[in-house]
Amino acid sequence: MSTKEKSMNLQQLEYIVALDKHRHFQRAAEACGVSQPTLSALIQKLEEELDLTLFDRKSHPIAPTDSGRAVIDQARVALYHIAQLKEMTRKEKDMDCGTIRIGVIPTVAPYILPRLFKQMQQMFPQIELRAFELRTSVIIEQLRKAELDMAILATPLEQPDFLEIPLYYEKFAAYVSPNEELYQKEDIAAHEMPTEHLWVLKEGHCMRNQVFNFCQTKSAYSTTYEAGSIDTLIKIVDENGGYTVIPELHLPLLHEAQQNHVRQLSAPTPVREISLVIRQDYVRERLINSVADAVKAIIPDSMLDARLKKFAIKL
Repeated sequence: MSTKEKSMNLQQLEYIVALDKHRHFQRAAEACGVSQPTLSALIQKLEEELDLTLFDRKSHPIAPTDSGRAVIDQARVALYHIAQLKEMTRKEKDMDCGTIRIGVIPTVAPYILPRLFKQMQQMFPQIELRAFELRTSVIIEQLRKAELDMAILATPLEQPDFLEIPLYYEKFAAYVSPNEELYQKEDIAAHEMPTEHLWVLKEGHCMRNQVFNFCQTKSAYSTTYEAGSIDTLIKIVDENGGYTVIPELHLPLLHEAQQNHVRQLSAPTPVREISLVIRQDYVRERLINSVADAVKAIIPDSMLDARLKKFAIKL
């Protein structure tokens, strides 16, 4: 091994990851708790050791080069594994503490996160929870890059490098305008749902795919029939007619008049599985259990029944 390779250190890896995140030398230095000249000098030294230019300093804001991107991605994973080793040592000392970076999909976050923060504080005050509301595709990418520790997602994902730990099973319901024939029914079967009146989430939301799957439709959809959140879908139905599909945990958030628009889905009732998703190499078992226990503590018992899994819809 060369002298240059021996002199590379963790500090340099932390600095290039920070600069990639902040895209500004001064802000990266502040985040790392060092002076800007120190950070700049150590990054430049690493570039000399690797014989690579990691950042394009003429770019505004500063940006990684193609070679730099590959190095930074590997540095981020290396730092993740070092954190895992530290956690293993902490685990031996029976210390149930640390920071959790968790991604949560938008169709779950409004119902889970407010109570999860409170529950974690009550049950595990020594654990710092950092939560990010992101779409499934972004969460998966950030899990792979070790930018997130875990995620709450609709599953199964069929991703071999991830482990899925089912948390609960959530039914769907229809939210129907009084102008629709469906409004006269107490419950609705999937084949009775006309796709031309259906309002759905934007492309990229996993719940959009699930809705299409249980509606058993292969029709094309106009972008004018798409919205970005459950709340927006409901407001669209209120103003324009038609119907949409909403998750069970959203029902308590509806006001009294809106509750009259809800119709149960049947034959059989469609359900989605919500799981805690981690990398296969994640070793912080105590933190996994802490989050899983906190989520299950705020979910109605009826949604924890694993027998509902047989009704779960594929993504």
